Amino acid sequence: MASERQIVANRRNARKSTGPRSGAGKKRASHNAHRHGLTSSIASTAAFAKQLDKLVREIAGDTEDAIMLERARAVAQAELDLARVRRAKLALIERASAFGELDPPQPTVTQMIRLLHAFDRGRLILPKPVASSATMPSQEPDRSAEAVRRVLPELRRLDRYERRAAARRDRAVLSLVQSSVVYVAKRSQFF
Repeated sequence: MASERQIVANRRNARKSTGPRSGAGKKRASHNAHRHGLTSSIASTAAFAKQLDKLVREIAGDTEDAIMLERARAVAQAELDLARVRRAKLALIERASAFGELDPPQPTVTQMIRLLHAFDRGRLILPKPVASSATMPSQEPDRSAEAVRRVLPELRRLDRYERRAAARRDRAVLSLVQSSVVYVAKRSQFF
């Protein structure tokens, strides 16, 4: 059981960690989950609906059973989400291969302060910028490996979405298989 002193300290700490307070901070924080768009649903677009219906029909076949169609739709939606994550990963690697990096490096506050102090003292010597694509290997196997190495932190972040989509697909496939076994068993009773 926490003492009265610990409870007071916990409440004081909780008041300090309430998230952003300014309007700009709240707006910036509200976009955290939408950095790459993989958390947003694209189910409402017409192109996605066509793709989804086509894949549902390929999975379910010519059945008109509502439960089978619903489970086939879950499988198809998870499969399309999985494909979308994989396309995002591939696009990152291709961008890094073409341009050498995803975004230009942003200087830290400490680096900016040092730069300003050097400018004030008249000793500012700016290094010549080196294009990051110039440091990429020119031969293909090495170039791809270097591109993957450069985007590895972002690929790790996207891996979470890929694992979730794959797990959702696997559960949906298992559910579809189980319902198809029940469906076949019911139909065999009538024949």
